[in-house]
Amino acid sequence: MTIRELADDIMQGGQVSRAQALALAEAPLDELCGAADEIRRHFCGNSFDICTIINAKSGKCSENCKFCAQSAHYHTGAEEYGMLDARTIVTQAKHNASRGVLRYSLVTSGRRLNAEEIEQECEAIRAVCSQSDISVCISNGLLDEASYRKLHEAGASRVHNNLETSRRNFPFVCTTHTYDEKCAAIRAAQAAGLSVCSGGIFGMGEAMEDRIDMALELRALDVHSVPINMLNPIPGTPYADLPKLTNDDMRRIVALYRFLLPDASIRLAGGRGLLPDKGRACFCSGANAAISGDMLTTSGITVETDMAMLRELGYVPRRCH
Repeated sequence: MTIRELADDIMQGGQVSRAQALALAEAPLDELCGAADEIRRHFCGNSFDICTIINAKSGKCSENCKFCAQSAHYHTGAEEYGMLDARTIVTQAKHNASRGVLRYSLVTSGRRLNAEEIEQECEAIRAVCSQSDISVCISNGLLDEASYRKLHEAGASRVHNNLETSRRNFPFVCTTHTYDEKCAAIRAAQAAGLSVCSGGIFGMGEAMEDRIDMALELRALDVHSVPINMLNPIPGTPYADLPKLTNDDMRRIVALYRFLLPDASIRLAGGRGLLPDKGRACFCSGANAAISGDMLTTSGITVETDMAMLRELGYVPRRCH
């Protein structure tokens, strides 16, 4: 099938197969991106889901993810501290909400939160929900259904848990937990009534097949918010010297993900600041969401800059999925 035929089929309810996605990976880029943006408009209109994150607990992580500045296995100079107090978290949430941000995620380092930390986070979530209308997301590692249910009852609406890469490639990225544990945590969050945000990091030496296989895994898991991170090589990590992806690399990834996950929020996330246009071309190639502001340990793009770009591109900030 041609790009045009595939796009039309998707907009009529069809799905792209693995073989078709691999063929699209070799298709003319501009034609592919134009069709992907048409699919985006068909399913998502001009809605743009914008979120911010706060590093609610930093450093000393037991896991050995090769991309991460916060892993205790590497010497990166990343800041280290325990759970932030509720007042600090609420202050930042209210500041973000005042600038039009729709979602606010509490991200914590480590394999998972312990019982005391979960209670602290519940307190912070309740405070945010009582003082702001911003939606609260959480990213707390490999929790179980009971823990997720407690956080959901406190007011959290979404869990973030990246698959990072394909099942085949994951053992090359991390060996202290498994792909199956990731998938189990996602299913536990869904069982607890939370929506899920899950994607990965691109530029870690993966093949195009790995990128496509991760999208297919996300489709099977019924995930509808998909962060697209571009590796920002951190000095001190095993991936410090990997080459950075190009704007065209990211456009193709975004377009493929729109074909494979047509109604999802395709969310540009970490590494966007490395792109010369800060993601603008990707927002015309099928992406319709972003993490704005600073990332966990690296600088990002200001909310004001992003809001101005969205207006220029004809987007309207709205919560999606």
